[in-house]
Amino acid sequence: MTSSPLPKPDPVRVIVADDDPIVRGVLCGALRGAGIVVIAEASSGRDAVELALHYRPDVVVMDVVMPGYDGVAATREIHAKAPEVRVLVLTMSADDHLGVLALRVGGSGFLRKDDGLDELPDAVLRIAAGEAVVAPMVVDRLIDSIRRTPEGGVGLRPVSSVLTAREWEVLDRLCLGHDVDTIATEFVLSPETVRSHIKRIMRKLGVHTRADAVKAADELRRT
Repeated sequence: MTSSPLPKPDPVRVIVADDDPIVRGVLCGALRGAGIVVIAEASSGRDAVELALHYRPDVVVMDVVMPGYDGVAATREIHAKAPEVRVLVLTMSADDHLGVLALRVGGSGFLRKDDGLDELPDAVLRIAAGEAVVAPMVVDRLIDSIRRTPEGGVGLRPVSSVLTAREWEVLDRLCLGHDVDTIATEFVLSPETVRSHIKRIMRKLGVHTRADAVKAADELRRT
C-alpha cells in the first residue's frame, strides 16, 4: 500500500515595514530568496499596524526608527490588537534600550541591520515557529538592562526624545520619588547640578512642577 505524500507546510507570510524604500527592497529580496512570502510592505509604523491587522501575517519585520509612529509604538499596538502576529524589530542602532523597549512591548525578536541579511530569513522562520530571537552581540547587554529596569516602566526610553540620556536618568529618579540630594549622591553630582538638570527637563517637557514632569515621563513611555 502506497502512503499519500505529506502536505507541504504553508509558507511563512511576512509584512516588511521600513521607511527607506531601498532598505525595504533589500529586506524583501532576502526574504523572498529564502521562500518566505512578503504579502505587503509598509513605509511607516501606522501603515504597518493597519496592514498587520488586515492581513494577519505570521511575522512583521519592523524597522524601529521611523518618522511619526515609530516601530516600538507600532509593535505595542500590534501585540495588543493581534497578539498572534509576531514582530521582529530591526535597528541600525546598538543601543540596548531599543531592544528592551521592543521586547517589553511585545516584540518577539530584535536584530541589528548590520548583523547581516543572512541572519534575517532564519530569524523570521524561527519567530514564526514560536521562538524568540535576539542578536547574539547584544544578548548580554539586553539581559542586564532588563534585570536593572525597575517596575512601572522606569528606565524605558522613547525612541526619540528631546531629553538627553543624563536628563532621562535624573527624570527616572524623580519618578521613583528620589529627592535632589539622593540623586546627587547617586550620580556624584552637586545638588545645584541636579537642580539645573531638573529645570532643563521641565522646560523641555513644557511643565512647571516635578510632579507634572513625572506624569509627562509616563506619557512619553507610552507613545
